[in-house]
Amino acid sequence: MPTEIYLVKVGMTMTEGIVDEWYVADGDPVTQGEPVYRLETEKVNMDVEADVSGIVKHIAQVGETLAPGDVVGWIFAPDETIPDELPTPKANPNIVALDEGDAPTEATEERVVQEASSPSSRIKASPAARRLAEELNVDLSQIEGTGPRGRITKDDVTQAAEAPAVVSAHISSEAEPLRGMRKIIAERMFQSLQTTAQLTIEMEVCMDDAVKLREALIAEWEASGIRVTYTDLVVSACVKALQTHPAMNATFVDGMIQPNASVHIGIAVALEEGLIVPVIHDADGKTLKECAAEAASLAERARSDKLALDDVNGGTFTVTSLGMYGVDTFTPILNSPQTGILGVGRIYDGVRWVENQAVRTQNLRLSLTWDHRVLDGAPAAEFLREVKEHLESPYRLIL
Repeated sequence: MPTEIYLVKVGMTMTEGIVDEWYVADGDPVTQGEPVYRLETEKVNMDVEADVSGIVKHIAQVGETLAPGDVVGWIFAPDETIPDELPTPKANPNIVALDEGDAPTEATEERVVQEASSPSSRIKASPAARRLAEELNVDLSQIEGTGPRGRITKDDVTQAAEAPAVVSAHISSEAEPLRGMRKIIAERMFQSLQTTAQLTIEMEVCMDDAVKLREALIAEWEASGIRVTYTDLVVSACVKALQTHPAMNATFVDGMIQPNASVHIGIAVALEEGLIVPVIHDADGKTLKECAAEAASLAERARSDKLALDDVNGGTFTVTSLGMYGVDTFTPILNSPQTGILGVGRIYDGVRWVENQAVRTQNLRLSLTWDHRVLDGAPAAEFLREVKEHLESPYRLIL
């Protein structure tokens, strides 16, 4: 009997996934442990390895959205006769979710591994193409892939090695359907706006002392390789405020307000294909320096496609920044089921009056979106005011 290749479930909340690429062509052999297809989900992309050796037959098409446990293909034994008409696939309702780095159980049928780490891991290329490119010293960024959705194949690398050429990028004029991360982000954001009572308030913060503190900490922590950012200071201020305003750290699920004993703060990271929110877990037990180091590590892993599932799960509050793009203020959308999300704008010149004299200041505008089902405007404003107070007296952040 052939062995089913299932769409693996990654995490308890995963409801759908996509076969982003078949690494083994239809009718070609695969060896146990070899990547057979690439799984794309809302949070992470993973290579799924064959659990047995044999001949691969595809059922699912590249780009097709399926549910966890759906059969995407078969692996026939090398000596097994492949019928002209493949068996009717039956989804596995008991497929076990892979979560927080756990090893898959037998119910998953395939093994899942993160894509190999490399400086070019954001470039779409098959594992075989990456290995060959490294052997032949070929720059993947200079190759235009001919595989599904522009992925670089082994043949592309071979041709580039024989006749290296830089292929200029072109913009397609054809409409493309939403898929993968972009599709799920669109669905989740729309759902968030439709199912929560979102309100946004803003508050201006004088960042004069925070600017001085950051400059001092950059110099002090230079030897350890940690370069604190303004977002790090905002995150630290939020962590402290969330401890005294637990309702803002709660989640709202199935009509129930669920308090959280610890602060797990997510920091939005923009990627080419969408937005991902890695999480600093138990941030309330970590120093500003520790949080800054972890935030930098998470952001780097996010951009190089090295995040593990645990890195993006379990957030209780989110901080998102557009200040680096020159944005003064914006309205962030809740990352359901969280209660709050804080938007951070750019630092800009302001003025305050001291004894009838205009004094130049450096200001920052914060935008807090929260779920009015969980708490009202007054406690939300008190939370934001405490964040402001911590940033205006920032030396308390390092105590």
